[in-house]
Amino acid sequence: MAKGEIVIDANLCKGCGLCTVFCNRGCIELPGDKFTAMGYQLPVLAHPEKCTGCAICGIMCPDFAIEVYKFVEEPAKG
Repeated sequence: MAKGEIVIDANLCKGCGLCTVFCNRGCIELPGDKFTAMGYQLPVLAHPEKCTGCAICGIMCPDFAIEVYKFVEEPAKG
C-alpha cells in the first residue's frame, strides 16, 4: 500500500480546518495548541501511519498550504 506524507506551510495556512473535515482517514487534526504567526490554529498530521497520500487535503485547501508526497514501494525483484 502507498504511504503518504503532508507538509503544511504555516505561512499560508489560515486554520480553516477543511483538511481535517475532508481527510477520510482521520490523519489530520487541529490540536488547538499549535498556531501560525498570524494566530491561526495550525493543523498537524496526527496519524501519519494512516496517510496514503491521496491528496484530498491539498486539493480542498483554499490557501494551497498543503503539499502532499506519496511514496510507493517498488515490488521486490527476483
